[in-house]
Amino acid sequence: MRRFATISLAIIFPLIAAAQNQQPPAEASAQAATPASTAPAWSPAQSIGLFAFPRNNQTADQQLKDEAECYGAAKQMTGVDAQAPPPQGLSDEEKKLAQQQAAANAPQVQGGRVLGAARGAAGGAAIGAIAGNAGKGAGIGAVAGTMQGGAAQRQANAQSQQQAAARAAAAQKKAEDQMLLQHQAGVDSFQRAFIACMDARNYSVR
Repeated sequence: MRRFATISLAIIFPLIAAAQNQQPPAEASAQAATPASTAPAWSPAQSIGLFAFPRNNQTADQQLKDEAECYGAAKQMTGVDAQAPPPQGLSDEEKKLAQQQAAANAPQVQGGRVLGAARGAAGGAAIGAIAGNAGKGAGIGAVAGTMQGGAAQRQANAQSQQQAAARAAAAQKKAEDQMLLQHQAGVDSFQRAFIACMDARNYSVR
């Protein structure tokens, strides 16, 4: 009986081991069933907002090679990198400082108080003469005229400063708009050069 049990175990154990060796691990099976993912290739055409379509059954690898070469040719021909960010103007703080500087350098009205005093004195003297005291009327008129002349001078200077700051802001906006226009014109030239190069290689670019 013992001999029979020993023989049975000797036969069963190798069969179990062989079955285990033949069964692949679950993790290995899952990895084998899942294909390796590949990152999409970078398209120079799409990076500048264009789409290229092969007209001569070019492969994807050939198209990417042609796009890269045409991108380099367009960059060399125009001196423009279409992927470069547009130029940045002054920051808000720099704009504010420039406008303040322009306001500080604005022409200022001078002599308003003196002129006002003279006009006030003349008017006051005329009124005082009617009342029988020209000197007193002139003094009162001079004080009032000084105050009015000073207020008018301050108002004129404030307006001058505001106008100078507004002119500075308009000049800054015009300069920024001009830079953006020049940048866009360069991008347009780059795209035309790129399209021409790709067209010569049998691609339709939109």
